[in-house]
Amino acid sequence: MEPTQSAPVLVTEDALSTPEGKKSFRTATLSSWLGTTMEYVDFALYGLATALVFNTLFFPESSPTIALLASFSTYAVGFFARPVGAWFFGRIGDRHGRKTVMVITIALMGGATTLIGLLPTYDQVGALAPILLLILRVLQGFGAGAELSGAAIVLTEFAPVKRRGLVASIVALGSNSGTLLASTAWLLVVQLPKEDLTSWGWRIPFLASILIAGFALVLRRTMKETPVFAKQREQIAARTEAIRAVDTRSFWRRNRAFFVMLGLRIGENGPSYMAQGFLIGYVATVLMVDKSVPTAAVLIASLIGFAVIPFAGWLSDRFGRRITYRWFCILLVAYAFPAFALIQSRDTAVVMAIIIVGMSIASLGIFGVQAAYGVELFGARNRFTKMALAKEIGSILSGGTAPAVAAGLLAAFGAWWPLALYWVVMAAIGLFTTFKAPETRGRDLNLIHDATDDAEARMGTV
Repeated sequence: MEPTQSAPVLVTEDALSTPEGKKSFRTATLSSWLGTTMEYVDFALYGLATALVFNTLFFPESSPTIALLASFSTYAVGFFARPVGAWFFGRIGDRHGRKTVMVITIALMGGATTLIGLLPTYDQVGALAPILLLILRVLQGFGAGAELSGAAIVLTEFAPVKRRGLVASIVALGSNSGTLLASTAWLLVVQLPKEDLTSWGWRIPFLASILIAGFALVLRRTMKETPVFAKQREQIAARTEAIRAVDTRSFWRRNRAFFVMLGLRIGENGPSYMAQGFLIGYVATVLMVDKSVPTAAVLIASLIGFAVIPFAGWLSDRFGRRITYRWFCILLVAYAFPAFALIQSRDTAVVMAIIIVGMSIASLGIFGVQAAYGVELFGARNRFTKMALAKEIGSILSGGTAPAVAAGLLAAFGAWWPLALYWVVMAAIGLFTTFKAPETRGRDLNLIHDATDDAEARMGTV
């Protein structure tokens, strides 16, 4: 099969030259930003609550370490629902449009997060409390499974070729905004007396999140379809069947881009959730540092992220996606052991610096590159499904389970070095993948086949 022989159906680069096109782009940008903000408000709120209060509110009859492990395990469950949501909504997005999916996911995530703020605790209803918490986490994860990929696809398919990295990094700015809002809210509520915090204060951030979800929902209902999908939906369906009829390649060869995205995601997502999830609980619960210290660190890192994220996107536009991603992975590998060794000092300034720098590399910088890179890796015929599934399965194998695995390693070894080693392993997977990944900067998003097929065709192996 020669995937590059068929001429692509072109979407012109002047899609933003008309007033209507510019308005559609602005609406899509704002709604994508808010939607990703909502997703990360969901998960940052839950991550901070898990680290700070959920272990006592929903798992009170355990030792501190076991309660932390149980609460982070509930945190991880939401990630197992994400691939199901990615597959379900991804197929809808590829067949019926990006807009439909984006409207449903924001409503689902916003509703589940608000309901968490209304949950009874273990002291009120016993074992029913963690069960209800688990159900809402599953619903959150189901909706979030397509949110991040959908927002990245919308922005990248709207963006001019030369600014895709910068424009798509707005997705990461949304995640940063969500983390910022969540950490700000928690920084305020942890100032409450302990009795007030555990009785009603922890509910406020969850209930307030409905404001973001509501605004994003209104915007998404008025959002236009992306130019790529709107102009190609009929052509994609017809040409996909023709391609499938003659494609006799192995499963690995047909889906190489999927596995590339999977490896890139593991290298980013694992260290990211270690930095902004597990470290918060580790510092507050195990090292017994005041809870306001890691919360303030997350807040500061989120503010810095408004500079780091677009800079990372710009770097990928200037020098290429692959080399920029590779250097972020190198920094992550080099950072782990010094960071975990230094944080044992329990010094306030050191603890804050470790969390801030770790988030700047893992949760902010590398994520800013990944948005456009992930979209460009895949062809137009099944971009949404493949990208969403790769991201969410990668999340299960790394970020979603990282806090629980790290807590398990801590319980088993009682030392910090296995935590650093676990971080290095995940970052090294991302680093290795960059040597197998193609460069995608400037790729035509209207091409039906994946970017890995471009590389194979150039080498004469397809």
